[in-house]
Amino acid sequence: MLTREEALTMLRHSLKNEKLLKHSLAVEAIMRRLAERLGEDANLWSLVGLLHDLDYEETAQSFHLHGIKTAEKLKGLLPEEALEAIRGHNELTGAPCQSKLCYALRASDQASGLIIATALVMPGKRLAEVKVSSLKKKFKQRDFARGVRRENLSLCEKLGLTLEEFLGLSLEALQAISGELGL
Repeated sequence: MLTREEALTMLRHSLKNEKLLKHSLAVEAIMRRLAERLGEDANLWSLVGLLHDLDYEETAQSFHLHGIKTAEKLKGLLPEEALEAIRGHNELTGAPCQSKLCYALRASDQASGLIIATALVMPGKRLAEVKVSSLKKKFKQRDFARGVRRENLSLCEKLGLTLEEFLGLSLEALQAISGELGL
């Protein structure tokens, strides 16, 4: 299996957009915290979070391939369950999302977007200013962070977590790496 350092090297080689790199770090942090909470393999889950958008810039013009190309690149480097989750995190691939790992990835991907968008509307634009109550309020505002798929955030329930628990866990994970995210 890949090391985190090898994964970061691959990511930096494939993604030139700094926001995408930070998004990948954010999803990695949430996935690690989630795995620890659920008693899953934290190293594997965090690698899946870190690498899930490896092909994002490459597939920008053919987004139905987003996730599929990443899985092809990582074949033999990550176990099949990880590749299935990466393929399944993008609904447009048609790949099924039926595992805890895939549900976690879909939910974490969206949680990072909601939390970062919320931080950016705070007076100091800092994650430290964000509270779970703010996230719950923003979750209900459909016109806020329109790209965030609320139905995917709700997949946390398939993991045995309430939305409030999941948002709290996700917020803590991002606050722990706020320096890396510049927030």
